[in-house]
Amino acid sequence: MKETLGAASGLVRLTFLVQNLYAEVGRACDLTAAQAQMLCSLSDRSIGMAQLSGMLCLERSSLTGLVDRAQQRGLVARENDPHDRRAVKVTLTPEGSKALHRFNDELTERLERLLQELPATERDRFAKTLSRVVADAPAAFTS
Repeated sequence: MKETLGAASGLVRLTFLVQNLYAEVGRACDLTAAQAQMLCSLSDRSIGMAQLSGMLCLERSSLTGLVDRAQQRGLVARENDPHDRRAVKVTLTPEGSKALHRFNDELTERLERLLQELPATERDRFAKTLSRVVADAPAAFTS
């Protein structure tokens, strides 16, 4: 007999499953989980270091190291903020965009495989429910 989960327990287990897939796909794409999260956050815009620190829940010193390493790999670039001479924004480079798309494509494929055994009507209902639950959460990908 299959175990029936409550909504909270199911979400916790789903989070664990997704985090593991996220890390596994990141490793396959030569990205740490933190690098993948940063690239996802930068997918369609430049972001200031202070805002990026808050989005990624990282101390500024940790973020500086993360950005430094990603910049050394050619994944991101720092730009002066045209509206504030003291501020710096981080943006994807073409190489970073390529790495993000590879990561996104692989992760999406792996996540879709999780649901392939569900009938189409259940997948659709699940997608609609998820859309309602995460409606106010920031988007990870633009696609």
